[in-house]
Amino acid sequence: MAETQSWVPLGIDTTVPSMARVYDYILGGAHNFAADRAVGAQIEQLVPGLPSVARLNRRFLGRAVNFLLGQGVRQFLDVGSGIPTVANVHEVAQARDPAARVVYVDKDPVAVAHSRLMLRGNENAAVVQADMRDPDAVLSSAETARLLRFDEPIGLLMLLMMHWVPDDDGPRELVARYRDALPHGSFLVMTHVAKDQIDENVDRAADVVNRSRSADRMHMRTHAQVSALFDGFDLVEPGLVGCGEWHPDGPGDIAAEASMNMFLYAGVGRKD
Repeated sequence: MAETQSWVPLGIDTTVPSMARVYDYILGGAHNFAADRAVGAQIEQLVPGLPSVARLNRRFLGRAVNFLLGQGVRQFLDVGSGIPTVANVHEVAQARDPAARVVYVDKDPVAVAHSRLMLRGNENAAVVQADMRDPDAVLSSAETARLLRFDEPIGLLMLLMMHWVPDDDGPRELVARYRDALPHGSFLVMTHVAKDQIDENVDRAADVVNRSRSADRMHMRTHAQVSALFDGFDLVEPGLVGCGEWHPDGPGDIAAEASMNMFLYAGVGRKD
């Protein structure tokens, strides 16, 4: 039987797992359902260090946003933003500049509903419900038009997103469509599961995801393949590296288990 909490948007089939809600479960969030928890628990059993990977990804997000702020960026497009948790883009950016503007994008209605609740009263942040594979819908939305100025640098964030795009959907071409819409001086921030840094248990975990009823399918890529997604951007130092190796600020940015630091590739590229 479907769960019926009051915060569940109408029309949601809670028996079908969503990777946004599985990620929320792995982070220790409360906005997930039994189907999401079942997939998440199977993945965690195969990859016990996965919660630390999720935390490393969130820590990287904060460092990257602060880096972009230091480069003069004051507007952000977070594609695949997921269910709100601590240290969101607008919280990091607006702590330094309350006028910083943020557009979140996600296709999951639970993520969108909770983002709208979280952003109520914040005139400089909004959420768009759209599939990242439809850049026209994202870029032409009313909220994007209201908040983003395409004659000023924009920080485009695609964290833990591109490994959900199969090769048949043209991931390089997809990123290029966003890139071509960005003004010069903009940045791309990305994390992606590292195919050439994982063991067979991660392959099994990917199989769990791909065999579930979720519409999402994982497509891991090598360092060279992820680097190719940055075509048209100049990678800033230290380049495309393990998530825990990108400008760590302290112990919380690095996992105790070395392999977890390399589970995700992380990079920031600038469009000249």
